[in-house]
Amino acid sequence: MKTCLIVDDSRVVRMVAKKIVTSLGFKTEEAEDGQQALDFCKKSMPEAVLLDWNMPVMNGIDFLVELRELPNGGEPIVVFCTTENELSKISEALMAGANEYIMKPFDSDIIETKFQQVGLL
Repeated sequence: MKTCLIVDDSRVVRMVAKKIVTSLGFKTEEAEDGQQALDFCKKSMPEAVLLDWNMPVMNGIDFLVELRELPNGGEPIVVFCTTENELSKISEALMAGANEYIMKPFDSDIIETKFQQVGLL
């Protein structure tokens, strides 16, 4: 079973995302910020990361840059899931190594479609 790491400082967003991602057949793990996510990835690299941008301690972009530098850090499919909607932010995320980008609010159809597009389903 594939693992999806859900990284968001909002417990509610993590809960909603977990329900959706679990229904798609993934085991889920959670992190409240980029540092927790990075620590998790150093121990066990997930197949997918659903990643928020704005978080305390370490934001999503900083996490992504550090993830991609880890051994096997290029393997996870990273889907940003954020309120940041400026073209420059989307471009920055993709340049940093994100595979796809979802705008909040999201629903199960959006996540399922994006996961299909990046080959996770």
